[in-house]
Amino acid sequence: MTKKYLFGLRGKALENGLIWSLIFPAYTLFGWNNGIAGSLLDLPSWVATFPSIDTLNTDGAVKAQNARGTVVAMYTLGAFFGALSCIFLGDCLGRLRTMTLGAVVQTIGVIIQASSSTLAQLIVGRLITGLGFGALTATAPNWQSECATATHRGSAVIFESCFISLGLALQGWISFGLSFASGTVTWRFPLSMSIFWAFLVILALQFVPESPRWLLKKHRTNEARSVLSALDDLPPDSPTITASIREIEASLQISGRGRFRDVFTNGELRLFNRACLASAVGFFQQFCGINAIAFYESTIFEQYLHLTGQDARILSASVFTFQTLCSPIGVLTVDRFGRRKLMLVSAAGMSCCMGIIAGSSSDSSSTAAVAVASAFIFLFSLFFPVGFLGLSFLYASEISPLSVRVPITSISTGVVWLSNFVIAEMTPASFAGIGWRYYIVFATINLFLILPSVFLFFPETNGRTLEEMDTIFRESKHVLDPVKVSRRMPRVTREGDVDYDDDEKVGKGNNGAVYEEDRKVS
Repeated sequence: MTKKYLFGLRGKALENGLIWSLIFPAYTLFGWNNGIAGSLLDLPSWVATFPSIDTLNTDGAVKAQNARGTVVAMYTLGAFFGALSCIFLGDCLGRLRTMTLGAVVQTIGVIIQASSSTLAQLIVGRLITGLGFGALTATAPNWQSECATATHRGSAVIFESCFISLGLALQGWISFGLSFASGTVTWRFPLSMSIFWAFLVILALQFVPESPRWLLKKHRTNEARSVLSALDDLPPDSPTITASIREIEASLQISGRGRFRDVFTNGELRLFNRACLASAVGFFQQFCGINAIAFYESTIFEQYLHLTGQDARILSASVFTFQTLCSPIGVLTVDRFGRRKLMLVSAAGMSCCMGIIAGSSSDSSSTAAVAVASAFIFLFSLFFPVGFLGLSFLYASEISPLSVRVPITSISTGVVWLSNFVIAEMTPASFAGIGWRYYIVFATINLFLILPSVFLFFPETNGRTLEEMDTIFRESKHVLDPVKVSRRMPRVTREGDVDYDDDEKVGKGNNGAVYEEDRKVS
């Protein structure tokens, strides 16, 4: 008898159920955790409890040297090690148990943070919170992409960006509302709210299916057949389900069962090439400059654009709300225009925004200049979620072969968090040292590093099954080849239609299932 998931949902209803029951709370938690510390840093009760990270009443060298950046960055450092732990835990425990472990550990860290009375306790709590959440973020995109259909995988996974933005907006407005209260509740309650989202994640994990690709990797064929049957809403013995299983097993035979050290060698499948691309997209997500703004948004408006504390918090929450409203643009376009085009447009837009923010911030005494700087901070929040917020996690999982998907995506997520740590650590000192010129750094990175790198090295994954990506890299001989191969290699649908990378029409296979006898790829 076929096992039931999410109270008997099947097919498209089940796919939507997976998004709203698990991905929604997990990535709302992502946004909440990422933004909450920056929203609390200037609260009087926070400053009174942790005076060594007070920047409201310090200037110059003292401001640059205090521990503010370190406290904010400890969470991301913990997340870096949590993500890397999945290299060893991910395939051992499976996707669901790894996410459960991550959510439990992050909850323990939140309890330590919210009950802090000393700076040392706060730092330890943030480190443990990050450790658990890093494991969750390294695993959830893999699980979701391995359960999603090829034709709608992009829009399904890119929903993550909407939920991250929603988490940022919610924490911004709740923190603003609590800023009118007094006492430590103004910061203890917002920190504690992470437990609510983590509880929803743990609850949902009891009712969702395990990744069918992980089950097949562990030779649990009957369970994988049951999951694919529910996801495709077909009988377990359907030829379509059998074809899906055949293709996944064929991919495993070609790529082997995978060892961590394999990631650092190219070989026929160009694993090192793929690991570098996955790591690069994680690096780009952070060094485009988003968290130089997001982590310290209230501080930027208050201390560097000289707005009042109340106006700064309102604008900060409004920016996150605007980002939430813009995030569906990526959902609606990622499967139509593809990953590459969105990343290219996003990088170009973010570069222009950072350049204009730099120029207008150089004269904070001018009301017009402050207005322009504020407007382009909002506009930056349009370009970022379209091309790099959820898409970076999606892309890393799409280009990774099943045999080493967990190690590669764990490294990619680790790079995200390590880059996040560097940005959080250096931003206070950079603003204190070079001021508005700091934005020029990110304008340059977007224009002269991210834009050409995506154009030259990143193959399109839109509409490709996860197994087809193996073929693209197997036919590539050097780092410039994957883009060329993906452009000329046809997609083959179940109906036998041939599709090419530059067309908008994509294949219709579910869960990577394409009949082997129909495949015309050399």
